[in-house]
Amino acid sequence: MPSQPLPDVPASPEVIEIERALTRITYLSTRARQHDRLMALAEVPLDRAAVALLRQVADAEPMRPGELANRLGVEASHVTRTVQQLQKSGYVTRVPDPRDRRAQRIELTGTGRQAIDRIRDTGARGMQLALSAWSPEELRQLAGLFHRMVDDFLSYAVDDEAEQVTPAGTG
Repeated sequence: MPSQPLPDVPASPEVIEIERALTRITYLSTRARQHDRLMALAEVPLDRAAVALLRQVADAEPMRPGELANRLGVEASHVTRTVQQLQKSGYVTRVPDPRDRRAQRIELTGTGRQAIDRIRDTGARGMQLALSAWSPEELRQLAGLFHRMVDDFLSYAVDDEAEQVTPAGTG
């Protein structure tokens, strides 16, 4: 379905600067060289797709591959291949879905939990170094504002999706 049109109101200078900063952060955090460095320091030999999937599984209840694909915004076949890779390496396992025994859900193994913990710890320690000149109060404010922004983004996305699936003339 087509996306809802954006309002014909220009963004404020503050929002433009936030968008620019987020673009820079995204670029820095998704560079292949940065990922390779993080994986070497964490001693976890996984590609970016595998780490994204592991993070998603670690942050939620076990879920079906299709649900993982939706949350990651990728094709189901991509998740299937990545899950197979992670399962062969011992990071995830398939368990029966209690609501439908024919279906399977993906969950972390102990090895997967240790890997994601090392990845997160390594990333957090690197971030600690980068933000070492910030006061605890500044860090609390930033964390709070980031969480608020993410919550607002998620709320907007849910509202936008609900509007898109409302049949014409009923909403």
